[in-house]
Amino acid sequence: MTPALTSVLAFIVAISVLVAVHEFGHFWVARKLGFKVLRFSIGFGRPLWKRSAGPDATEYVIAAIPLGGYVKLLDEREGPVPPEELARSFTRRPVWQRLLVLAAGPTFNFLFAIAAYWVLFMWGVPQTQPVIDHVVADSYAARAGLRDGDTVLEVGGERTADPKAVIFALLGDLLDDGTTRLKAKSADGREREVTFEVASAAERHRLTEPGALLTGLGFDFSSPPVPPIVQKLARDGPAANAGLKRGDRIVAVDGHATPSGADLVDYIRVRPGERVLLSVSRKAEERTVPVTIRGEQDGGQTIGRIGIELRRVELESLGPLAALGRASTETWEMSALTVTMLWNMIMGRVSVKNISGPINIAAFAGETARVGARPFLAFLAIVSISLGVLNLLPIPILDGGQMLYQAIELAKGSPLSERAQILGQQFGIALLLLLMSLAFYNDISSRFLD
Repeated sequence: MTPALTSVLAFIVAISVLVAVHEFGHFWVARKLGFKVLRFSIGFGRPLWKRSAGPDATEYVIAAIPLGGYVKLLDEREGPVPPEELARSFTRRPVWQRLLVLAAGPTFNFLFAIAAYWVLFMWGVPQTQPVIDHVVADSYAARAGLRDGDTVLEVGGERTADPKAVIFALLGDLLDDGTTRLKAKSADGREREVTFEVASAAERHRLTEPGALLTGLGFDFSSPPVPPIVQKLARDGPAANAGLKRGDRIVAVDGHATPSGADLVDYIRVRPGERVLLSVSRKAEERTVPVTIRGEQDGGQTIGRIGIELRRVELESLGPLAALGRASTETWEMSALTVTMLWNMIMGRVSVKNISGPINIAAFAGETARVGARPFLAFLAIVSISLGVLNLLPIPILDGGQMLYQAIELAKGSPLSERAQILGQQFGIALLLLLMSLAFYNDISSRFLD
């Protein structure tokens, strides 16, 4: 399958799943509260599949354009309603019930993100330490005093367990006043504090462009070492024939310790045709396995291979309760970061180049899907959070705007005038079209013009 086709299919799957989750939230709460649901549609446009079911003969639709969806409720503003069903019309239900129905879509997006992260944390997530690989001379990082091999322990007083936490904390601090303090531990174990200062507002704005933060500050993180853990075995390969299994950790070869995958590969590579003894740890038990290394041609020379693929990074797995707590925290932090970034875009402190459209989203979906199920599930969680936050914005055509209408009605005791609601809808449509145009421009610019 070509990368382009993979991206398209992954995008359709991602959007369909997340839209279904969002709309199911509206649908489920509306049904529970007694609203009459006329239609549940995934996608827009011509129906590709349709059926009616349930006591209200609700239409379930999968439509041709997979860029959204909707739940249509009985509403006398959209046509005549039989007198016996007026009590189930959207406008006749109590305001608090309408608010719950409108809030249910974004809420289910956040719950989906928690569920996705919960699965990921139980399944196992990569353990990556925020270790600095290289500091560029005369950069902000160099002037602050960071050095190659430093581990970032804290940013602005907050503990940073991985590179992602460092990046998020740096963004928050730099957007505040351009100054941030880091606690770093050098390779010899000594801890010290360093201070970043980015005085220019224009420079801080530039650093918020996609992928610009670490490059602009002048450092990057080292890749985690590959552990000597078997991820895959070639059929009829030397390792498989010797009885090795997926998940085995190779702790030594011929008595020589192999703390990393690179040590193992280096030892095997220069010994084609030789018989070696692998010390293998499996379920806390260690055994010795003899393996004859196979010689293979590579670039005109014969090298040794035993037919295994190593796990790329160490994985940390949590129990169900610990994973749930971590998933809830991750969802909250990502939601808060999304809100902060949006607010700072409005205030002009963050680059609007961070707004992505369907082209970039499809590309990210394809890239994560090609890597594996874990990255794709993490991608779904992030996009679900973004959809939840976006739909809570007080823009009339979105859930947040409709909730604002209901809150105004609750405060003044009567609905907004029909004219005011129509003007609000027109404003919302115009604003969304502007945002979509900007997103498409960013997509095209980043993919084809840069």
